[in-house]
Amino acid sequence: MAEVQKDNLGSREDTLRFLHMVSLFSAQAMISLGKMVNPVTSKAEKNLPAARLFIDTLEMLEHKTKGNLSADETKVLQATLTDLCLMFVEESKAPAEPPKPA
Repeated sequence: MAEVQKDNLGSREDTLRFLHMVSLFSAQAMISLGKMVNPVTSKAEKNLPAARLFIDTLEMLEHKTKGNLSADETKVLQATLTDLCLMFVEESKAPAEPPKPA
């Protein structure tokens, strides 16, 4: 994780909030990719449209904050997006699992 530091681009609290927000969207994307268990259902479930929404939101955040983030914040956001995009492509190519009988 990035080192939290006070810099000219914002307060320490803002940095923590930003990193927390990136982490929240990342976790939701990973749950939607079936990489993490859904805490509500206690099952690993794949929902690619939802995963795409969370990834797209992080990409929008990257574009809207360009030039306004510290180097560490930028690295965390870019690394998170790279990992999520690779996982999305991997899951998109995986064969769909047949529905389980009720």
